[in-house]
Amino acid sequence: MPRTRLPIRRVEEYAPDPLPRGAWPATLAPVRQLLDDGFDLDPVTVFVGDNGVGKSTLVEAIAIAFGMGPEGGSTMSGHSTRPSESQLWEHLVLVREPGAAKSGFFLRAETMHGVFTYLEQHGGGRPEPVFHERSHGESFLDFVIDRSQWPGLWILDEPESALSFSGCLALIGLLQSIVETGRGQVLLSTHSPVLAAFPGAAVHEVGPWGIRRTAWQDLDLVRDQRAFLAAPERYLRHLDAGGRDGPRR
Repeated sequence: MPRTRLPIRRVEEYAPDPLPRGAWPATLAPVRQLLDDGFDLDPVTVFVGDNGVGKSTLVEAIAIAFGMGPEGGSTMSGHSTRPSESQLWEHLVLVREPGAAKSGFFLRAETMHGVFTYLEQHGGGRPEPVFHERSHGESFLDFVIDRSQWPGLWILDEPESALSFSGCLALIGLLQSIVETGRGQVLLSTHSPVLAAFPGAAVHEVGPWGIRRTAWQDLDLVRDQRAFLAAPERYLRHLDAGGRDGPRR
């Protein structure tokens, strides 16, 4: 397997301009851990964790610091509709490997419709797939296929919201080909046990404890979904009106 020259080898806090630890998002344990200790990225790095723990905040900040738009797209795309990103990226420095690609793509399933519209309007004469004439998942995969020959960094934030089970497997196959041929690096945030099983990935569980490297089979995500599939009635019969309660043990 060709060795990938990593577009990002490590993420650290920019020492001349530290983020106050009492200011959001440094109040989130995973963000504070990254700022305090730095974080090393592998050829494929996967973040998993519950809603609100800081996964998207981390990948968004890294993407913006790399030069990508906060709502997705390629480096220098400039696409933005309603700014909502944190200022964490302003306090980060990315340690790159010499000779690594400087291009990349940031994919967020919930904002891809806007990105596709932007590409239609600002294609610069380059023919694009007809994204809006495909389903959400099909257009998502079409985008990856269309850009898969370009070397660089791929950052994906919860892409499973656009994809079926088979679509998730197809995405793994596309990204695995990019990495194995030495053309790219992947940083992925997900709730999907399928995407978290990306072969050879360094999987990190993100939560109120911070960031910890975890084997796939030991992820809370995997254990919870296995337990649900084995006995869904144990979970469903105890739901309150807001759908927040889990099984009574």
